[in-house]
Amino acid sequence: MFWACLRFPGLAFSAAFAAAPEAGPSALLDQQARQRLIALPNAEAAAQGVRRGQSLAAARALCPALAVRPRDRDAEAGLLAELAAWCYQFSGHVSLVPSQAILMEVGASLRLFDGWPKLVAQLKDGLSEQGHAHTIAATPFPAASWVFAASADGMALPDVDGVRRMLGALPLARSGLPASTVTSLQAMGFRRLEEVFHLPRPELTRRIGRQGVGWLDRLRGEAPTALPAWQPPASFRQTIEFDGELDGSQPLLFPLRRLTRSLANQLAARDGGVQRFTLTLEHARGESTRIVVAMAAPQREAERLFELARTRLERTTLPEPARSLELHADELPAFRPPMRDLFEPIKGDGLDWTTLDERLRARLGDAALKQIELVADHRPERASRYGTPTAKVPPPPQRRPLWLLRRPEPLRHEPAVLLSGPERIESGWWDEDDIRRDYYIVRTPQGQRAWAYRSPEAQSWMLHGWFA
Repeated sequence: MFWACLRFPGLAFSAAFAAAPEAGPSALLDQQARQRLIALPNAEAAAQGVRRGQSLAAARALCPALAVRPRDRDAEAGLLAELAAWCYQFSGHVSLVPSQAILMEVGASLRLFDGWPKLVAQLKDGLSEQGHAHTIAATPFPAASWVFAASADGMALPDVDGVRRMLGALPLARSGLPASTVTSLQAMGFRRLEEVFHLPRPELTRRIGRQGVGWLDRLRGEAPTALPAWQPPASFRQTIEFDGELDGSQPLLFPLRRLTRSLANQLAARDGGVQRFTLTLEHARGESTRIVVAMAAPQREAERLFELARTRLERTTLPEPARSLELHADELPAFRPPMRDLFEPIKGDGLDWTTLDERLRARLGDAALKQIELVADHRPERASRYGTPTAKVPPPPQRRPLWLLRRPEPLRHEPAVLLSGPERIESGWWDEDDIRRDYYIVRTPQGQRAWAYRSPEAQSWMLHGWFA
């Protein structure tokens, strides 16, 4: 097996600044402390002297422009699950390692992705596109991959002996052992892991306990590591709460993009799509605005989902500024990509029918578009009606004109040629609108193709439709 570890050092900031991206020196506050203490500073804040455990007043004295947010561990867990959903497309065994790492078995995927260099390149490109800082390392042992990913990016060691040699060269501070254990070992004169590995096992157990010995065994692959496999949920619900109130649709676009991308990641993990989801905006007085986004067919591309949701949001008049935004999808049906012919010509910049339908519905509303539906009635006047656009409608078994007249009218001239027919239609005896007609496809003296009939009672021709 070959385990890749993905660490996300900026995940806490990405979760806390979900409504608007961080800019400049920023820090997260520890919500569990009684005082307002700094939990994590970003690099710009740290460069100006802001440190972990510092009071907010002291941090502001050093950095007056410091932007702060409370640390949200629930949001961090949700964001880590979102990243796991995205990773699921690369491996069938993905495991969460809170609070900022993911382990996945990629040995079975290497052939599919044409080797580790191309696989790690896809991972890095995808994570960079999503804006997540990351480091990646891969070894045969999950614990070793987790340790190496903390200090090196892009390391891949498939050889077991090579992994153990690299582990021996690691300083104790990077071993993954608890800080108290590291301090205790350093006080005894140990500096690197190889010095600890050479200790007799009873002596090592006496010094660092069974848990410490167990961790070293897992590092070297001498004991198994239990990794529960993460499974994508069957529905999607995610909420972003804002620090203040956002007025208008433009400030909502950044959190909306985050939500639609998270939905797309989950859809990719399930190899599914979504045909309908709901945006819910909560307002200050407890009111809410619901926006339903429906599509003609299941979709799963993040950019397409965002554009449809954005169009619907911009068309909606919000009664008040919003305090939170939720995206909810109950059903995530299977996704079937559109079938294309091998020799089908490549389309230019034009839109396919599904995309055009979705855009028109998003901009004009669902009620603005209608679709012809078939009705189980043989009488041509009642065989179709306008309905809600849905999936494809099967064509009628008989050939019918595209332009059907609202009412039949006398044909001015006798047909020049009878192209096909007759087709006898006799129906409607149960509702006192009985008809009995013999339909023909005819060519008129002017060269037009028409759908005309003669009834047994009247021998004159009646025109009922035109063919294109």
